[in-house]
Amino acid sequence: MIKRLFDVCVAVVAMLLLCPLLMLVAIAIRLNLGSPVFFVQQRAGHHGRLFWIYKFRTMRSLYAVDGKPLPDAKRMSKLGSFLRKTSIDELPELWNVICGDMSLVGPRPLLPEYLARYNSRQQRRHDVRPGLTGWAQVNGRNAISWEERFEMDVLYVEQQSFCLDMKILFQTVGTVLSQSGVSADSHVTMPPFAGYEHMIETKEPGSPS
Repeated sequence: MIKRLFDVCVAVVAMLLLCPLLMLVAIAIRLNLGSPVFFVQQRAGHHGRLFWIYKFRTMRSLYAVDGKPLPDAKRMSKLGSFLRKTSIDELPELWNVICGDMSLVGPRPLLPEYLARYNSRQQRRHDVRPGLTGWAQVNGRNAISWEERFEMDVLYVEQQSFCLDMKILFQTVGTVLSQSGVSADSHVTMPPFAGYEHMIETKEPGSPS
């Protein structure tokens, strides 16, 4: 109850204070990328419940001849790259926090199709509300492997406390200012999670299981 009250109070105040910035970003996206201004997508939340996440759009609508979207590297705009590096694209998620779909701190919400790919331990990341930021985000962000990321998510679930949340929030400021870990190696975004079995199969021979 205390965590939820804190989330709502901070999110409401943040949205009010950031309203001029949000409007300027929306106008810039409309002028540079056109409509829509927001990127809306289903994500898996608390106990795997699906919800719609709101982010500022960062990519152009470019498609191949077969109708499939072009690779992220070709669709990413200069404005979008800036919004991602500064995490400004994530600010609309404050509305998700107010609605109760998300928390300020928790494992990042991922795609619904990943639900069937987790092992039993990884599934524990859904025991809490997903967050705007989390333990994995201040310890490597998208530059770490899926396996490391999920382990940090579960460690947060097991050790969560108000003090830990405050620590993560303060460290998030430093992570955003340093613009570290925005992209995975050789990717402009995080590559898709192929599943736990895939991670085992791709380990080097003789590596620990």
